[in-house]
Amino acid sequence: MSISQKGSATILEDHETAIPSKDDGGDFRAIDPHSGVKRGLKTRHLSMMALAGIIGPGLLVGSGGALHSGGPASLLIGFGVIGLIAFSIMQSLGELTTLYPSGGAFTDLGDRFIDKAFGVAVGWNYLIIWVCVLANEYNVISSVMVDWSDKVPLWGYFLIFWFAFLGFQLLGVETFGEAEFWLALVKLVGLVAYFIFSIVYVSGGVKGADAIGFKYWHDPGSFADGFRGVASVFVFCSTFYAGVESVAVAATETKNPGVAVPHSIRQVFLRIVFVYMGCAFFFGLTCPSNAPELSGGASHALKSPMTIALHNAGWANGTHLINAFIFVTCLSAVNSSIYIGSRTLLYMAQDGKAPRFLGWTDRRGVPVYAILFTNACGALSMMNVSTGASKAYGYIINLSGVSTFLVWGAISLIHIRFRAAWKVQGHSPEELPYKSLWYPWNAYFGLISNVFLAFVQGWSTLAPFDAGNFVDAYILLPLFPVIYFVYKFTFKTRLWRPHEVDLQAGRRRDLDEAKEVERGADGRPLPWWRKIFSSL
Repeated sequence: MSISQKGSATILEDHETAIPSKDDGGDFRAIDPHSGVKRGLKTRHLSMMALAGIIGPGLLVGSGGALHSGGPASLLIGFGVIGLIAFSIMQSLGELTTLYPSGGAFTDLGDRFIDKAFGVAVGWNYLIIWVCVLANEYNVISSVMVDWSDKVPLWGYFLIFWFAFLGFQLLGVETFGEAEFWLALVKLVGLVAYFIFSIVYVSGGVKGADAIGFKYWHDPGSFADGFRGVASVFVFCSTFYAGVESVAVAATETKNPGVAVPHSIRQVFLRIVFVYMGCAFFFGLTCPSNAPELSGGASHALKSPMTIALHNAGWANGTHLINAFIFVTCLSAVNSSIYIGSRTLLYMAQDGKAPRFLGWTDRRGVPVYAILFTNACGALSMMNVSTGASKAYGYIINLSGVSTFLVWGAISLIHIRFRAAWKVQGHSPEELPYKSLWYPWNAYFGLISNVFLAFVQGWSTLAPFDAGNFVDAYILLPLFPVIYFVYKFTFKTRLWRPHEVDLQAGRRRDLDEAKEVERGADGRPLPWWRKIFSSL
């Protein structure tokens, strides 16, 4: 077996068996013996990350641009379609990550089931997503502070937050997980409060405001620009959904991935329905798509549909409340972006896909150099100084959107290849600790739809042709094959046949414990209402 498969052969030679025995202490160490990171995340940390962790100002602010471009119906269609795709991706990822909770996640699995060059291309595209997301969050949080007080320049606020987040990340993964848990809880409470306000507002329950019902679906209308508007919404929505797959990156630093990962995967469905579809519905219900603030507000808060709804309901000072809410979401989003980006870079460096020094961790399991490098990439947000916050936000959104589709499509392809190897080597789907729903249809749906959207997402730039926006929308599309073929021909990698794939290395002790989520103490399956209650 070739060493190209991320040292799979070495692992097998060292341990002589792929599934650790009860005498193997590697599964019980506080520091992961392969990556050097600390296993400090609890199940509740990972669950809350899956439910609301990476939700940031992109959803609260960027959805205003999507609403303006496509209208309320397009926003609902966009969130719904991308939500179906995200659900498909998470089913594939749940099956893979529960069996192989490696830190490299899908970049590592791309090496194992397809080709190391494929894993390299996936890894760098995934890193690009989080560099773009991080720059966006720094852009927003700095702009919010300037809106509150312009005595400190934009770059001054950026530097203050840059050092603050750097210091926080260096405290360790337990601190990160605990902060994310409580910040995510605040975000969920804030969204629930807005949903309740929306129902009261459209029903005429706000003093001095008329009952508007579905007024904005008729005037200015459900669709702002036909299919062109729907296509433009897909780019925004893909960026909002980016991060649902982050539980796979955190698997290695989770104390009990066999239980935590499938539990978190199931909660992604709640996130799609409650958070994303809820926001799409209520934003379109309470804010007109032709509101001038959506396309050119003076601050980021003024571009949020939430602010416009509060203003229309008679609360002129609602901007400050939304600014405060956006600020809280920024704290969580920047925190998560640095974490996911640095871990992606760490595992790539340890596997020779990035400079080796970035793969170093200290005695506490903190990847210092990877965190420094990832956080430094946040300086891209300083294009805000010359282009303005709104334009900077749009540029970075377009860059990250196509990479999201490519990475998601790669996850579906990895799942398909895994199942092929699993079958050829004599295994049954019943042996899997977490089995994807509706395979193979679900996996092929994810693959085909993501490839299609990667090409169609910039369609609106073609007529009339806009050279700048066209380049921005498609410049990263050829990057994936370029990285793949350059690495492939340079290092002479090859595609693995199903019977050559190593299905054993990387599995951890607690695989059978995942069934405890589905079964009671006597081993019998739990009723459906008990499963829902357990998940909530």
